[in-house]
This record gives sequence, C-alpha cells and structure tokens, in this order.
Amino acid sequence: MTDFEKKVAALRARHEALLTKKNVAEDFGNGIYTRYEFPILTAEHTPLEWRYDFDEKDNPHLMQRIMMNATLNSGAIKWNGRYLLVVRVEGADRKSFFAVAESPNGIDNFRFWDEPITMPDDVVPATNVYDMRLTAHEDGYIYGVFCVERHDDTMPGDLSAATATAGIARTKDLVHWDRLPDLKSKSQQRNVVLHPEFVDGKYAFYTRPQDGFIDTGSGGGIGWALVDDITHAELGEEKIINLRHYHTIMEVKNGEGPHPIKTPDGWLHLAHGVRGCASGLRYVLYMYMTALDDPTRVIAQPGGYLLVPQGEEYIGDVMNVVFSNGWIADEDGRVFIYYASSDTRMHVATSTIDRLVDYCMHTPADGFTTTASVETIKKLVAKNKKH
Repeated sequence: MTDFEKKVAALRARHEALLTKKNVAEDFGNGIYTRYEFPILTAEHTPLEWRYDFDEKDNPHLMQRIMMNATLNSGAIKWNGRYLLVVRVEGADRKSFFAVAESPNGIDNFRFWDEPITMPDDVVPATNVYDMRLTAHEDGYIYGVFCVERHDDTMPGDLSAATATAGIARTKDLVHWDRLPDLKSKSQQRNVVLHPEFVDGKYAFYTRPQDGFIDTGSGGGIGWALVDDITHAELGEEKIINLRHYHTIMEVKNGEGPHPIKTPDGWLHLAHGVRGCASGLRYVLYMYMTALDDPTRVIAQPGGYLLVPQGEEYIGDVMNVVFSNGWIADEDGRVFIYYASSDTRMHVATSTIDRLVDYCMHTPADGFTTTASVETIKKLVAKNKKH
C-alpha cells in the first residue's frame, strides 16, 4: 500500500467512525423534550467524494478540493421507514445547496445520499437557495418551499443588497424535483411554509411579509394566505395570525418553522422568535397551537421560549442562534425536532405529541409585563404550598 493509499484509508476510517457514532441522550432536561450530546450533522459528515479528488496523479497531497462550511436549517420527513433531512449545506464559497441525509432511527447514523439535489432554476436564476420546508400535501406531492436570494439590482452599487422570495418545488421521490414559479407577493417573503391540507379547497401558506431582506419593517408577524393555483402561486390578502410583541422573544421578528402537526387537540406549531441584544440578534424557538376548525385561530401559546442555544451551540458562524424548519411526528407519537445551532451544525431533540400539547395548553402565557410575570410565579408557589 502506498503512502497515498494509507492516507485515504485513514481518512475513510475516521469518516466512518464519525458517521456511526452513537448519540447519547442528556441525563437531565426540562421534562418537555430530550436533547442529545452530539450534533447529528456537521460539515465533516458530508461525503468525502464531495470534497476530495481521490486520483493520486491529480491530487498527490490529498487536499480538499471543495471545502464545506456548515450543515444547517434542514427540512424533515419520514419516508419509506427512514428519517430524511433535506439539509442546507453551505460550501466554503458561501453558496448553499440542498442535499438529503437519512438515518435509520432519526437520532444518529445520518448519511448523505451520493449527490446533492439538482434543483431547477426559476425563470430568473437565483444566486443562493436555502432553508427548505417540506410538506407532504394531501394532493399527493411532497413540496419544498425555500428562500430564494438574488441581488437587488435597484441598488447596483451595494453588493450586500438582496431580495428574498419563496421558491416552490415538488417531488414524489425526493430525487427528481419540478420547479414551480416563485411565490408572487407584494412584499419580500422568507420563512414561507405550506400547510399540509387544503383549506376551503385552496392551498394555504404561512408567510412572513417584510419590507426588506433582513428587516421586517411593517411586517407584523407570521401571516396566512390562501392560493388557488400552486403552479402559479400569488398571495392576495395576508392575515397576521401570530403577532410580534415589544420586549419579548419575538420583538424583532418571528417566523413559522416546519408545517404544523395535526393533533386531536389542535395544530401544533413550532416557530422562531428574534430579539436584539448587546451581541446582536438572538434566535430562539417557541411554540403555539391553533384550532383544528380554523388554523388561523391561536388557542394556546406558552410564554417565552421552548429551546435556546446550550453550551457549544452558542458558538458558530452566527452566534446565539437556534433555528428549526423540520420536525417529524412518528406513528407512535414521538416527535423529532431538528434544529441548527449558530448557523453551523444540526441537532435533534425528542419529545411526544402528548408532552408538547401539555406544554402548550398548560404553560402560562406571556403577560407582557414584569408585574404579570411575578404574579404568575406567585400563583405557582401558592399552589405548590398545598402539596
């Protein structure tokens, strides 16, 4: 065996050890969900064939020819008994692309499929695409709705000026994707999610109208809109169903995560909230529930956050961030919440439908003042004195 072959063998052995590493549940939690010790996907989990040229003649030093920077913000779906993530993979060139990673148990042993997804362009090609939400719709298709970024050509001298629209694609095998025209909207749109069922015979979207690429401006929160034809989707009236509020975890902006989960008690929603702090923007996850007969009517919303960065999750490309656009509700009631930390790596937390409904229905809502918060705590203290 040549030195080159020895290096390749060692590289493959190290990579295989990473892919097959068993994840470990934390010993103590908050009773709502269980976190796990290790990330489920990092840049190092991407296939070696994406990064290395294994031809000794062309790459005698076994250099990485294409480097990967991050794996983050993944859509999720249970497919043929496997737990699949459509991962946003970001290369060293700052371009993101989609790739499927699958696991036999949803917690570890994730492996990417051989090649990234080939996503067709819309009429106007995008510079970057990312953050796909997956929806297995009752019309028989699996839809991917994702953010499409292009340069804002109205500001030719500003190389950081961008526009955001919602791209739409659909598939039946997660390999071959049909690209539909981007969602048309009066405002810029990010964090757009397709509801899994028809509503009044129409496709329903959760939206996040905003005035600019980053700033929400006049956008009041998570919106809702109905569309007649998804092959030429255009938003008309948008109704804000989950408002932003001053001095809360969603003061700056909020957005729907994955599509909601249907339960006997209502629709379970996972969302992200953003507030400003001394170190920048802090992203956290929170939950709310809406009525089965009216998905726009909020019936429960626990105060504060559900999940925030913990330990090493604080560190990464964009500090102090957790973000989720994928979860899986299993047949046995178990729920896998997939989230990214600091725009760098993917994690999983597990819970159950019963626990998440209990959390939403019986956790006090935000009273929006210090006085209200103290009174809520005092009520719990008084109750506990009886036990």
